[in-house]
Amino acid sequence: MLTPYQTKLKHLHSRAGFGISFENLTKNRNGNIHQEVKEIFKASAAFSPIQLGSEEVYTKDLRTLSEEERRMALRQAREGVRLLNTTWLKKMASAPEQLREKMTLFWHGHFACRSQNPIFLEQLNNIHRKHALGNFREMVLEVAKAPAMLQFLNNQQNRKGHPNENFARELMELFTIGRGNYTEDDVKESARAFTGWSFNREGKFQFRPSVHDAGEKVFLGKQGNFGGEEIIDILLQQPKTAESIAGKVYIYLVNDEPDRELIRELGRYFYKENYEIGKLVSHILTSPWFYEVKNQGGKIKSPAELLTGLTRTFNIKYENDRILLQLQNALGQTLFYPPNVAGWPGGRNWIDSSSLMLRLKIPSLILNEGEIDFSGKPDPEDEAEIAMNRLQRTVVRRRVAAKVGWEKFSQQFSTNTPPDLLAAYLLQVPPSSKAMKIITSSTDLKEAVIQLASTPEFQLI
Repeated sequence: MLTPYQTKLKHLHSRAGFGISFENLTKNRNGNIHQEVKEIFKASAAFSPIQLGSEEVYTKDLRTLSEEERRMALRQAREGVRLLNTTWLKKMASAPEQLREKMTLFWHGHFACRSQNPIFLEQLNNIHRKHALGNFREMVLEVAKAPAMLQFLNNQQNRKGHPNENFARELMELFTIGRGNYTEDDVKESARAFTGWSFNREGKFQFRPSVHDAGEKVFLGKQGNFGGEEIIDILLQQPKTAESIAGKVYIYLVNDEPDRELIRELGRYFYKENYEIGKLVSHILTSPWFYEVKNQGGKIKSPAELLTGLTRTFNIKYENDRILLQLQNALGQTLFYPPNVAGWPGGRNWIDSSSLMLRLKIPSLILNEGEIDFSGKPDPEDEAEIAMNRLQRTVVRRRVAAKVGWEKFSQQFSTNTPPDLLAAYLLQVPPSSKAMKIITSSTDLKEAVIQLASTPEFQLI
């Protein structure tokens, strides 16, 4: 069985990344968790952006195009978003910067955004990646100026005399201080401060002074000729903002059930450390309470975590990346297509009557190249085209064509590796007696692994 240190190590890598190899897990029976956290941060020090290119394709003015040209441009844009989606999923599975990618996934849900322009989405995703372990103020400021967010929350229409409150409201309610800590007047005054924040055709931030409201504003008890940057600074001066963000990070990394006392302590620490995200994350990962039994194996894997973990653990190469999009959609989390500005609700919401059975089948389908029914589950980016052409949703059965790295995976194990050790590696919680009986009677490693990956326990992280 695993030693106490190895159990902590497995928990750490499941939350600070997308898993650990059996070889790295078992090579040391004892060690120093603080040193391991330092190594994780060191591996994530580099910032490696996603770069798809072809920007000129997505900067065309659709109003100047013929109907056929417009259809082609929209089709190219949808393909760009698909490529961005699968490129990122594979990056999460393979990149050495595991903690950076894990936190990029967090910020992707925190600053949830939709856009038909893949270059705008790529920009925003790289902002999340660049600042994933950096300074929160710097990230908020760049997000606020990102074309994808300005477009999504209608700040292009926010102008003097006719303020649009969408961005100002979500900045406070979802992105910073949280509901109940501001008034409707604060929303109105904040919206005035962000008038004139826009972007040009090339996807670059542009401040338009001619439509900016330069008048006096009163925001959270302070008065002045505030612009957007001053509004962000005032929000970050509020300890409640630090507590709000720390609480969301706690739920993401530690436990879906918030511990209010711990969150208040984390909020004070985050505020004192001037909103340095890396320091907050390190503080969590090195705290003894992070490794308490109640915080291990109690979170349901998000679809992105489930697919990324499988791909990483078994070194899977997909013949057609489109299957990854269809699996995400069927499971309820398609990257770059959040349900709304609040992002995915997460937690127990990942499981419902339609997704549970599919979740249990997916490991076997992928590892055995099985066939899956995508009836009534078009890709999100196809829905507009389906509506436009009034196409019927038909049953689509696809084979999960994937090359599984069984040889590389099996090399980590000896012929006499006990089933309980294999189970301890693949599962975050002890398997049921029924599951143990099944894998104990398995004739080879592959069969035992597929049986374990098909248990409800495999869905936990």
